Amino acid sequence: MARNATGVFARHGKAIKEGFRDGVPIGAGYFVVAFSLGIAARSAGLTPWEGFVASLLNNASAGEYAAFTLIAAHASYLELAVVTFITNARYLLMSTALSQRFSPKTGTLHRVLVGFDVTDELFGIAIARPGMVDPFYSYGAFVPALTGWSTGTALGIVMGNVLPTRAVSALSVALFGMFLAIIIPPARQNRVVLGCVVVSFLASLVFTVAPAFASISAGTRTIILTVAISSLAALLFPVSDEELRHGEGEDADAA
Repeated sequence: MARNATGVFARHGKAIKEGFRDGVPIGAGYFVVAFSLGIAARSAGLTPWEGFVASLLNNASAGEYAAFTLIAAHASYLELAVVTFITNARYLLMSTALSQRFSPKTGTLHRVLVGFDVTDELFGIAIARPGMVDPFYSYGAFVPALTGWSTGTALGIVMGNVLPTRAVSALSVALFGMFLAIIIPPARQNRVVLGCVVVSFLASLVFTVAPAFASISAGTRTIILTVAISSLAALLFPVSDEELRHGEGEDADAA
C-alpha cells in the first residue's frame, strides 16, 4: 500500500500540488459563500453536522439552496430529487467536456471521481490547463474546495445570524470575482476564447431581460447557452490533436 502511494506521488505529485495551490482561493471563496447557505440550512432545521455532510456530498450552491428551501417547505423526496437534478444538470455538460481532456488511458473510476466535484470554478481551472488534464490535478483542487464549502456551511448554521444579512450577501460577490480571474487569462491569450466569453455574457443578458425567456430557470438557461455557444465554437474553430497535446507533460497520463 505504501509503495502504491509512493508511486502515485512520484507520477502525479506535481499535478496534486498545483491543483491544491489553485484550489486554495476557490476554497476561500466557497467558505465565505457557504455562510449564506448555512443560514438557509438553519432555516430548514439542519444541524451543523448535517449541513457539513450535505455540503461535503453536494458541492453546488444553487442545488443545495434549492434543496434546503424544499426541505424547509416539507417537500417530498421525489420533489427534492427532481429539483436538485434540474438545478445541477449543467454539471453533466461540464463533466462531459472535461472528460474529453483526459488521456484515453484514464480509467472509468478516475472519470467518475472527478465528475463528483465538477463545479463552475473547479471546471474552469481544470479546463484552462494546457494539453491533457491529469485527474490528480482535480483531486488536489478538491481538498481545499470541499473543505471550505462544507465547513463554511456548518459555521454558517452556527454563526450566520451573528453577521448582518447585507454583509453576508456582499461577501458572496467575491466568488464571482474569483470566477472572472479564472476566465480572463485564457481570454487574453486566445481570441476565440475571448469571443466566446463576450458572446456568452451578451446572450446571458438577453436571456435574463427578454420577456420571452423570463419563464426559463437560470439553470436551464445556462444549459441552453452552454450547448449552443460551445457547439458553435467547436464547429467554427476546431482544435487539432496537435494543439490539444501541446504542453501536456505530466498531465497526459493517469494511473
